Amino acid sequence: MDTPQTLFLIAGSGRYPELVIRAARRAGVGRVAVAAFENETSPETTALADEVTWMRVGQLGRMLDAAKKSGAAHAIMAGQIAPKNLFDLRPDVKALLLLATIKERNAETLFGAIGDALGKNGVELLPATTFLEDQLATNGHIAGPKLKDREIEDAAFGLRIAKETSRLDIGQTVVVKNGTVLAVEAFEGTNEAIERGGRLGRGGGLVVKVSKPNQDMRFDVPVVGEQTLNHAARAGLRGIIVETGRVLLLDRERLSRLAEERKVTLHGVENS
Repeated sequence: MDTPQTLFLIAGSGRYPELVIRAARRAGVGRVAVAAFENETSPETTALADEVTWMRVGQLGRMLDAAKKSGAAHAIMAGQIAPKNLFDLRPDVKALLLLATIKERNAETLFGAIGDALGKNGVELLPATTFLEDQLATNGHIAGPKLKDREIEDAAFGLRIAKETSRLDIGQTVVVKNGTVLAVEAFEGTNEAIERGGRLGRGGGLVVKVSKPNQDMRFDVPVVGEQTLNHAARAGLRGIIVETGRVLLLDRERLSRLAEERKVTLHGVENS
C-alpha cells in the first residue's frame, strides 16, 4: 500500500492514537483528521491533528460524515473505548440501524460493523498496527529480569489458557503462578484482573496477554503500555508475557526502560 496522503483516525483513549499520528507523520502522511470521543480521546492526541470532530460514542452518522468530509480513503481505529460506554450507547439513527443487524453485541461485532460502514462509504479501515509494526512483540526476552525455568513453563501454560479464554470471547489476559490460574480478564478489564491476580498470588506470578485466535487486526488489537506495566509492578507480579507478533508494546523503547527500572520482565512467546 502506498502511504496515504490523508488519514482518518478514530481515536479512543490512551497514548495509542497519539503514537499512531506520530508514526504516520514519519511515514509521510501529510494530513490527519481525527474522530474524537467525549471523555475518551486525550488532548495530546487532538493537539497533533489537522482536523478534529468531537462526538459521543454511538454517533455513527457524525463519524461517517466526518470521514467523508476529511477526504481520506484510509482510516485507522486506535485506543480504547471504555466497555461501559459501548453498553451505554445513545445511538443516532445510523447506529440504531447498524445495531439492529448485530446479534451479539461485543467490541468485535460493533467495531467490525463500523468498519463495514466505513467501507461502504469508500474508506478502507487499515490494521490498527499500521505504521507501528516495529512496536509488535518479538520472541523471547525483551526487557527486565530474565525468566526462571519455572516461569518459562508458566508462560507457556498461561499462553494456552489465555488463547482459550480469548477464543471464548471472555478476555485476552490471564494471571498465572506455579501452574495455577489466579485471574482471568473479563468485562472489568486488564488492570483489575492484574490487581486481583497479584492479590491472590501474594507476590510473584505472570500476566499473560494474547490475541484472539481469529483476531481482526483492524481493531481491538491487544496492547501493553506503561499503565499495564505499572499495574503489574504494583501488584507484585514478576513479568508480562505477550504473544509474539500479535501484541503491541506501545512506545517500546520507553516501556523497556521502565521494565528495567521496575524489575518487571517483558517476554514474548510464540503461539505454536
